[in-house]
Amino acid sequence: MDAVGRRLFSVDPLERHAAKGHGVITSMSAGNDVILLGTSKGWLIRHDFGLGDTQDLDLGGGRSGDQAVHRVFVDPGGSHCIATVLHPAGAETYYMHSKWPRPKLLSRLKGLIVNAVAWNRQLITEASTKEVILGTENGQIYETAVDEVEKREKYVKQLFELTELREAITGLQMETASVGNATRYYVMAVTPTRLYSFTGIGSLEVVFASYFDRAIHFMELPGEIPNSELHFFIKQRRAKHFGWLSGAGIYHGDLNFGAQHSSVTGDENFVENKGLLDYSKLGELDEGIKPRSFAVSEYHFLLLIGDKVKVVNRISQEAVEELTFDHNSESSKGIIGLCSDATAGLFYAYDENSIFQVSVHDEGRDMWQVYLDMKEYASALSHCRNPSQRDQVYLVQADLAFSSKDYYRAASFYAKINYVLSFEEISLKFITVGEQDALRTFLLRKLDNLMKDDKSQITMISTWATELYLDKINRLLLEDDTSKIANTVSDQGMSEYQSIVKEFRAFLSDNKDVLDEATTMRLLESYGRVEELVYFAGLKEKYEIVVHHYIQQGEAKRALEVLQRRNVPIDLQYKFAPDLISLDAYETVESWMNTGNLNPRKLIPAMMRYASEPHAKNETHEVIKYLEFCVKKLHNEDSGVHNLLLSLYAKQRNEMNISTGEGIRLR
Repeated sequence: MDAVGRRLFSVDPLERHAAKGHGVITSMSAGNDVILLGTSKGWLIRHDFGLGDTQDLDLGGGRSGDQAVHRVFVDPGGSHCIATVLHPAGAETYYMHSKWPRPKLLSRLKGLIVNAVAWNRQLITEASTKEVILGTENGQIYETAVDEVEKREKYVKQLFELTELREAITGLQMETASVGNATRYYVMAVTPTRLYSFTGIGSLEVVFASYFDRAIHFMELPGEIPNSELHFFIKQRRAKHFGWLSGAGIYHGDLNFGAQHSSVTGDENFVENKGLLDYSKLGELDEGIKPRSFAVSEYHFLLLIGDKVKVVNRISQEAVEELTFDHNSESSKGIIGLCSDATAGLFYAYDENSIFQVSVHDEGRDMWQVYLDMKEYASALSHCRNPSQRDQVYLVQADLAFSSKDYYRAASFYAKINYVLSFEEISLKFITVGEQDALRTFLLRKLDNLMKDDKSQITMISTWATELYLDKINRLLLEDDTSKIANTVSDQGMSEYQSIVKEFRAFLSDNKDVLDEATTMRLLESYGRVEELVYFAGLKEKYEIVVHHYIQQGEAKRALEVLQRRNVPIDLQYKFAPDLISLDAYETVESWMNTGNLNPRKLIPAMMRYASEPHAKNETHEVIKYLEFCVKKLHNEDSGVHNLLLSLYAKQRNEMNISTGEGIRLR
């Protein structure tokens, strides 16, 4: 990559003889690839670089003598132009439309020196300026509007006048926002020592009139600078942040026109994250030297100091580049000023004869590093362009937490890293300091961040996490046993044990599909965690293991509940029928009667075994109850079922006769 390609800003000569022989350049403005120049002889030169066209317009009206263009302003679309000319008889302000062959004198502004213009970017069209506000040398603010068809100003209204401290208004900016069916206006104005802000709902006239009986909001900074400037950075037709070239430094901040901060009067403070770039931070400046002009980009200030432009990052306030210009020998004053074209995303510098284009080359590409160096991690992440950059941000946060022994926090950040540090290196960090719990946290967070396609790594990490969970549970049990011996067992210890077991079960449930079944069951068995083994078997639908466990524990009811699940094979009912009916005949028979797809014939061996066992005299014969249910309710006609029922009836009757002494007597 060449040197220009690595730079954030580059300079190229655009027009060497831009004034076309009409004196020297005194003022310049740009919008939508259109540049308007004012000259010392009262000419207006319009360069349309989009169409490749140039137009020379004489604002002097054939008058002789000095009649320099004081200021020239063009709207963001490049259609409307306002220019003020100074001559011995006073000041005159002209309006020029891009379709007109000659400018129109705004007679109602005669005698007023216009220093600043603010366009309504939201409403302006090619045919009409809509409302425009003008700031004058006498500290007055006016509103006007011009239609291309009518070829004259529709009105001129004085909106405001500085009375407490009479100073020239040197910069103006305006923004609007819709509030229901109304419009809220936000206006900023600067003088050599102050920045004023005005806001309110209604027309501009209503907004400014409201300040006759309420306080004017302003910021005053020490020092004075006659060339005070105010600029908004515009993105997608909306102002995002501002900069004020003041005597003390560059006062700047973010603009939030949607904020609803406070009062019913609508006097919200729409400036956020305010800051001041002190000129002393720029270095190598003689005391008292201040920028002659400046411009605001998305992330930088461009400051004209001497004959060079110093590029300063507005976030870190560090100078990052210096731009130099290749002048013609005809130029005597060096660079006079800077201006920007928000629509085209370009900046311009100009001397008395030439225009230089200042191009921006992906100025935000290193902002992630700027924010990272300032420890503003959220902003750093939002400016990352690729995974490697995000890894660097996470790594700094992780290492910082690790060095502070905040291992759990470190684990969460390390888990987000994919490239700059290997999984093994991170794991070794926690193993080296003996932080098993933090290691487990790292593994769990890593699982959250892995893609589903990483199946082998997911299984490996899940298995390792399982072992760490089991190790943690065992350690808690050992601590509990030690405490019991010392008679110091605490509720907190038991609570931690119960909590980790609950967490482990949730982990098994969440990862049942990625854990290797055989490996996990071996681990659970080797650590003696029978309850979790049964739980995991249930998750994996290994119902035979689960039912067998409950029978071993004498919990017939829980075993039967498992067998009644829809996805449990019916054959398990028959397999465990002998054990279950022996364990709890009543619950078993109740379960059979509530299970609709059973084949009673296959239960006969279990019922015969149960019937052959001795029972209490008054005990209800559960097998007879079930067989009667099959015959009477289910209308079962199986001969085996009927024969067993009859044999049990006979046996029951015989037992009853024997118990009453009415049995068969032998002769």
